[in-house]
Amino acid sequence: MMHLAELNVGRLLAPTDDPRVQDFMRALDTVNGLGKRMQGFVWMIEGSGTPGQGNTEAKIDGDPQYVSNLTVWEDVASLEAFVWKAVHKQFYDRRAEWFEVLGKMHFVMWWVPQGYRPTLDEALEKLAYKQEHGDSDVAFGWSYLKEAQAWKTHGCAAVAAE
Repeated sequence: MMHLAELNVGRLLAPTDDPRVQDFMRALDTVNGLGKRMQGFVWMIEGSGTPGQGNTEAKIDGDPQYVSNLTVWEDVASLEAFVWKAVHKQFYDRRAEWFEVLGKMHFVMWWVPQGYRPTLDEALEKLAYKQEHGDSDVAFGWSYLKEAQAWKTHGCAAVAAE
């Protein structure tokens, strides 16, 4: 049985201790905690465990304002429910307040064997592959998945990263 892995990358408008991103940082533990309790949630890469930090300590290209979210879900419906139909959606809608517009795709999904835990480096490779080659069985976005529907009405517009 295969599970669905996803990586979402964003670059904060300011350092994690800056008041401009305070609402986002304060919400991390709540949103991540709710995600972990969602039906179909399997695994999430964890940071240091410091309250209010999520996985923000994991630097991408040495840049402390890049943050990532790497999770595994049982299926498309479970991830879709979390992203578009749970409290996460409220924060997704506010992403332009906290994140820069990256100008290129910052989200990727791929299938992993049940029990597998991808690394951040592996996930970044999947994102780079998708950026270079587009949607494929190797790495893909919402539009590649026939069963994914919520993104069509809830929007993945080219605004700030999540």
